[in-house]
Amino acid sequence: MRGLQNKVAVITGGLGDLGFATAERLSEEGCRIAIVDKQPQKKISLPDTCTFYQVDISNEKQTEEICKQVINDLGPVEILVNAATCFIFKGVEADTDDWNRILSVNIAGTSFVTHFISDNMKQQRKGSIINFSSVSGFVGQKNFATYNATKFAIRGLTKCWAQDMAPFGIRVNTICPGYIFTRAFVNSCQALGLNPEEENRKASELHLLGRQGEPKEVAAAVAFLASDDSSFMTGSDLIVDGGYLAR
Repeated sequence: MRGLQNKVAVITGGLGDLGFATAERLSEEGCRIAIVDKQPQKKISLPDTCTFYQVDISNEKQTEEICKQVINDLGPVEILVNAATCFIFKGVEADTDDWNRILSVNIAGTSFVTHFISDNMKQQRKGSIINFSSVSGFVGQKNFATYNATKFAIRGLTKCWAQDMAPFGIRVNTICPGYIFTRAFVNSCQALGLNPEEENRKASELHLLGRQGEPKEVAAAVAFLASDDSSFMTGSDLIVDGGYLAR
C-alpha cells in the first residue's frame, strides 16, 4: 500500500482478533503502532513496531491522557482505527445497564478517542480515520437490537465526521465486515448457550462465498483505507462481507 511507511497508527481494541490483525498488517506496511485496549497485555507477543497502552476508552479523562501519551511517545498520529467494540446482544428486554455499557464503548468511547486524536491530525492537516461498523449496521437481526443500533450509529458518525474534518484534510471511512471467525464470535456463541461449530456452519451459509471471513482479510481492507491508495474516499462504507448483503 502506498504512503504507510513510518506513519503512526492508533488502534483501539488492538488486542482483539480484528484489531490485532490490523496491527500486524499495518506493521508489515511499515507503520509504528499504538495498540490501545482495556484488557492488559499478557501472553500476546506484539510486533516490534507496536507499543501497548491500557485504557478504558469509555473514561473520557483517561482516554485524553493516553492519547497525549501516545503522541508524546510516538509522534504525530496520521491513522486512527476505531476497532474497540462491546458485544451485547439483546432486544427490547435490554435494561439501563446494558445500554450504558454498550453505548459507553461503541459510541461514546469511539467519539472520545476520535476527538483527542483528530485534534492532533488537524494540526498536521491530514489523517485517515477508520471506524468499525458491520453488516449489522445495514440490516436487522433477531435479538441483536443493542449491537445493531450502535453499528448503525457508527456509520452515521462516520458521515458526520467526514464532513466536519474534510476542511482539515482528514478522511473518515467505515469498515463493515460480515461474519468473521474470531474469539469474539466463539465467546458470543458460548454466552448465548450456542454451539460454536454449529453456529459457524450457519453463519458460513449466510455468505455467498460459503464461509466466514478471516481477520487478516478485514485487516487488508483497513490498510487500504489507511493508505494513499484510498485518497479520494471519505464518508464511505467499505463492505468486506463475502457477499452477505448481496443476498
